[in-house]
Amino acid sequence: MLTQRSRYALRALIFIARSGGVAPVPISVIAADQKLPRKFLEAILLDLKNGGLVTSYRGKMGGYRLARPAGQISFGEIIRLIEGPLALVPCVSVSAYQRCDDCFEEATCVIRKVMLVVREQTASILDHTSLADLSLERAAA
Repeated sequence: MLTQRSRYALRALIFIARSGGVAPVPISVIAADQKLPRKFLEAILLDLKNGGLVTSYRGKMGGYRLARPAGQISFGEIIRLIEGPLALVPCVSVSAYQRCDDCFEEATCVIRKVMLVVREQTASILDHTSLADLSLERAAA
């Protein structure tokens, strides 16, 4: 399940992507339009900046812009940055593999087999959905 932090990050990035990317979008505009708590949004945008997804600009005309084109930023990348690995169990994680403490035989574990399929399908969907896809989707609606 996505945390509030991830949902807010996605909403903020989609809003920035839809803004056209020419001028930086002030945090006050993002917070007001998306009805997000400004202080929480500041912390989230700092994480997104440190993760290389947005760049920030200071001053009167300051704000945030995407660090790369919207088509190059996937939901999977955003969620991994905010949440960590997509896997529901550590034994199927690509980036943070860990054997389960209570596992008898990893090679024959049916839970692991199902969770591997879940992780692969989830990653495929999230990694093939970009901010640009959703920006275009709203424009068509």
